[in-house]
Amino acid sequence: MTARLSATALLATLFALLAGSALARCSKNLVELGPALLGRGVQVASLDGMQMVADSASRAIITFLGHASFEINTPQGVRAITDYNGLNGFGRKPDIVTMNNAHSTHYTDHPEEGITYVLPGWPTKPGETEAKHDVTLKDLKVSNVPTNARDWGGGSARINGNSIFTFTIGDLCIAHLGHLHHRLTKEHLDELGRIDVLMVPIDGAYTVGLPVMVEVVRQLQPRIVLPMHYWGRGQVARFEELMQDQDAVFIWPDRRTIEVAHDTLPEKLTVYVVGGNGGD
Repeated sequence: MTARLSATALLATLFALLAGSALARCSKNLVELGPALLGRGVQVASLDGMQMVADSASRAIITFLGHASFEINTPQGVRAITDYNGLNGFGRKPDIVTMNNAHSTHYTDHPEEGITYVLPGWPTKPGETEAKHDVTLKDLKVSNVPTNARDWGGGSARINGNSIFTFTIGDLCIAHLGHLHHRLTKEHLDELGRIDVLMVPIDGAYTVGLPVMVEVVRQLQPRIVLPMHYWGRGQVARFEELMQDQDAVFIWPDRRTIEVAHDTLPEKLTVYVVGGNGGD
């Protein structure tokens, strides 16, 4: 058996390893596969925009901007804002914005000029049945998984009316649930893959009820949870109560910015209440 793999054999090995979840955004990404292959003497720089060699670049600075908006800053200086509504974070022009749901506090028809990627999470073009995005800018890869949403009038569901966006920086996987209105299916979970940091709406009314949202956290098994989309300490207290059986640690930072790195993720599930008592 030769000590080195040919380029063709390497690619075949990678795609075979990924075949079980071909659409997965974060699980079994190529950063994870890199060390094993490097042990065989294989040197690969990148494939499809993903880094092969794990390094300290798998980190992000995350700032809560209000409501359901977070700013994500990468080591290479890429700035993304979630649920961009033209108000939260305005003036710090982002490179990428995601707008998970067609609701006034979660999107805008008038984004700032000069944004490289504006990504709506619902169908916006004639004949489109779902929004599908997969973009890479420097060290940030952004993708989405469509989910259904309730009609605002209380009627039928808006099929694919919401998106869960994933933000991959090296080997760090961040997901924003958006305006989630239901449990996740096996197909959703397969497509999302491993999630390290999960941004979770905990209002318990406008999105899904808190017991179901806690179940979604259990489905995804992140290492860090960032609550959003809530008003008052009471909703955080209810979320904390329901999270007890997952042995979650709750931390109240003294500011709205935290830095997370894949190599230093907490051992136990940790909830950082970056929105404080208000969350808006």
